[in-house]
Amino acid sequence: MTATEQVAASGLRLPFPPGFLWGSATAAYQIEGGAAEDGRTPSIWDTFSHTPGRTLDGDTGDVAADHYHRYRDDVALMGELGISAYRFSTSWSRVLPNAGTTVNAAGIDFYSRLVDELLARSIEPVITLYHWDLPQELEDAGGWVNRDTAYRYAEYATVMAEALGDRVKTWTTFNEPWCSAFLGYTAGVHAPGREEPASALAAVHHLNLAHGLAVGALREVLPAEAKVSITLNLHVIRPASDSAADVDAVRQIDALANRVWLDPIFKGSYPEDVFGDTAGITDWGFVQPGDLEIISRPIDLLGVNYYTPTLVRAYSGEGERSRADGHKSGGETWPGASDVEFLAQEGEHTAMEWLVDPTGFYDLLMRLHRELPGTPMMITENGAAYPDVVGADGAIHDADRTRYIQLHLAALQQAITDGADVRGYFVWSLMDNFEWAYGYSKRFGVVRVDFDSQARTVKDSGRFYADVARENSVPSP
Repeated sequence: MTATEQVAASGLRLPFPPGFLWGSATAAYQIEGGAAEDGRTPSIWDTFSHTPGRTLDGDTGDVAADHYHRYRDDVALMGELGISAYRFSTSWSRVLPNAGTTVNAAGIDFYSRLVDELLARSIEPVITLYHWDLPQELEDAGGWVNRDTAYRYAEYATVMAEALGDRVKTWTTFNEPWCSAFLGYTAGVHAPGREEPASALAAVHHLNLAHGLAVGALREVLPAEAKVSITLNLHVIRPASDSAADVDAVRQIDALANRVWLDPIFKGSYPEDVFGDTAGITDWGFVQPGDLEIISRPIDLLGVNYYTPTLVRAYSGEGERSRADGHKSGGETWPGASDVEFLAQEGEHTAMEWLVDPTGFYDLLMRLHRELPGTPMMITENGAAYPDVVGADGAIHDADRTRYIQLHLAALQQAITDGADVRGYFVWSLMDNFEWAYGYSKRFGVVRVDFDSQARTVKDSGRFYADVARENSVPSP
């Protein structure tokens, strides 16, 4: 029985609030291709992926899913699936080549045509201004370790708002700045591939500062009804035991994973314990007077990405410490938390070796509900990679991915029932794409992409998700 047939045969369904937004999400470098076309210049991911040994099999995003040329067909496919919103990122290098100040008309035109195509099919465009693809020239000048990058980013935000603000109502400043800072500047497994703990902490602050500057820039240009947000990959961190040492291990990772973003944005301050934990790495002298007032400018929505929880304990003297367990890469990642050990977790895992645990999703949303009252949320990424098998009939019966989505939507529905103010859900991802350092080896899409022919095939999970969007409810697991 296919996923669609299971839906039809199911009895109990869990309803979502009226007007709940059902969307899909992608990122520019992961799907666009056209890497050197129409004036686009290299980003750090072009450089990183073309550096031998950085990505699996030397894969790059030069062509990716060729969305740059096939966007009309992709939007039509969204329409067939009944998706009501599309979250996509814009390429800074396509809009402002060479990290310059002269706007590339061809780059703006591409995104303008994409927005118009979406609106013509009654699909709401949701823009993410930065999904990890810093212009290479800005990295050459220091990247996110250089304070000036934050101001250049605000200029870019202004350009995009002036070009598309008449049609796009929801704007996200950053996607997962944790990855940009720690995977890019400490672990070295993401672009720009640096392994400098002090630089990562400076990048944390300058990413926060860039967010605040962009909020101000967007407010100056966008209509009053437009919504401004940021998307964070907030970690659910659990202790291996209730010992004081294991509980403190959670505290250390929570500071670097969650509170170093949430506190400055929502409280106007950094957590005091992170200063003590990182005292041997940096004195945080890059935080200047007035910065926190800028960073804490009010936002309208908080984007939340969730995939899996993390299990930690105090380092026992054996095993691997301070790695990015629980997200998209490994490596020495957590400056100032060298006495923390990340543990494997028993249970079902995805192709990324992430535990399937929707209780973590529920727990995260309820924490945010308690700690950030009055802050509406949007689930901006949730999904799973599995080794899809194409059947003899060309179909992809991805029951594992379908089940993952169903379980997590049930947990989301329970969180909403229990008071969490969540306005929408974006499945990651609309289509298979370039999965960063993993190249094309990991498939997250509810639509399969044959990267040789670029043919698209809706998987069973895509049919299931279409049913959920149409009915505004999910079959109970």
